[in-house]
Amino acid sequence: MAMTADHIRATLAAYLDACPEDKERLACLSALLDDSAADLTSRKEFRGHVTAGTVLADPADRVLHIHHLALGRWLLPGGHLEPGDTSLPAAALRELTEETGIPGSAVVPVGRRPVHIDVHTIPASPAKGEPEHPHFDFRFLFRTSADVGKLQTEEVTDAAWRPADAIEDEHLRARVLVALR
Repeated sequence: MAMTADHIRATLAAYLDACPEDKERLACLSALLDDSAADLTSRKEFRGHVTAGTVLADPADRVLHIHHLALGRWLLPGGHLEPGDTSLPAAALRELTEETGIPGSAVVPVGRRPVHIDVHTIPASPAKGEPEHPHFDFRFLFRTSADVGKLQTEEVTDAAWRPADAIEDEHLRARVLVALR
């Protein structure tokens, strides 16, 4: 069964129950979820769409970063939802496996809700016919003792384990450090 707006709404509600301070910051996501014409699972919804990301920690509490080819930046694994995705955590794991070769069977979730939901703007891409648009990135925390496998070289040029306190986003960093304790 394909992912539904109700699943996204329930995941957001669970997150906001734990992090009510983010309600105002995520009001635009809530508004889109209330718009029956919006399909937040579609990458063609340019008012904003949902993506799923993974914060993967190893036994030494280092976090896996990937070097993203198109953006030329070190990021956490993640990406767009696909029609076959049934849940946000499953989409995050699919992206992790695609980008890093680490199988979902080699990771264990830390908690049941996202550790963070980020809103960031993706620049316009005339080559793809895409205007500037927001991503609502649901980030899930997992642990593993596995190492990186075969990288998805079409999107990822490198992978590196870095200390959790090196996560750029201060809110995500703070939440990950608390969750890993």
